Amino acid sequence: MELSANILALEADLRTMVGDRVRRHEPMAHHTLLRVGGPADLWLAVTTLEELVAAVQLARQHHCPVLLVGSGANLLVSDKGVRGLVIQNRCEGTTFITHGKPRAIALSGTRLASLARLAAHHGLSGLEWAIGVPGTLGGALVNNAGAFGGSIADRLVRAELLTPTGERTWQSTEWFEYGYRSSRLKDATVGSSDSFIVLQAELRFERASPLEIEGHMARFSEQRKRTQPSGASLGSMFKNPPGDHAGRLIEAAGLKGRQIGGARISEQHANFFLNTGQACAADFVALIELAQEIVRAKFGIEMELEIQRAGEWR
Repeated sequence: MELSANILALEADLRTMVGDRVRRHEPMAHHTLLRVGGPADLWLAVTTLEELVAAVQLARQHHCPVLLVGSGANLLVSDKGVRGLVIQNRCEGTTFITHGKPRAIALSGTRLASLARLAAHHGLSGLEWAIGVPGTLGGALVNNAGAFGGSIADRLVRAELLTPTGERTWQSTEWFEYGYRSSRLKDATVGSSDSFIVLQAELRFERASPLEIEGHMARFSEQRKRTQPSGASLGSMFKNPPGDHAGRLIEAAGLKGRQIGGARISEQHANFFLNTGQACAADFVALIELAQEIVRAKFGIEMELEIQRAGEWR
């Protein structure tokens, strides 16, 4: 695909900054847990906040859309790919503050499960539910990730953001307007050039015995293994509707095991959609729409996606 003039100008400036780390037409299937997705016009992995901010600012100067991804754990990318710049956030690092009320300041590319394990090592409780969660802290803050009755909103004290106008500012939990698997950041346009970017966050914890924390984590890990399928998936595809469970509704609609192309609804947990090996994004879209249509027809319930779609869909 031929790149536009502003993309080419952005590429030149990025190469001045980071050299040949910038890639053209990088397959997004290599960077999402679902293993689907077409090419990004430009792709760059960053490891420092300074690089992240500079890359975003350059893209904005050239009026190019920016899609920030972490582990690709909650993202369905179009087969047509992503126009503009995709930045993979590999900014990792955590500082624990153990005097007074225990806290941690972690960079947004830090893996959530790694952060949970580090906190346990320091005798800090509050992220046990995150063991086994494949995403990053930044993605968790955007999506209000959670499990087993806990959520990242319960832990957040404040976060540093890059604003659409280029300032770095700290905002408290209230600013995010958290709801069930939602926030004001998730509701913004995915991949737009004027989105807020999460840089780092301060989280609060409670003190506890490392052995006690590790015991909780082991139980959560075992429960995940019992109830959730292995293989390439995005985790829960749909949000649970009020008073019910998306997986139960999909199963009751007779859709367990249903397959379109290479995308299949798991027989183990019907809210997990699996890539059997040769799936494309269009297969998942067709399966999503089928589940929504049949659940609506049988139960009168609208199924809302928990995952996010990104890229060029028209």
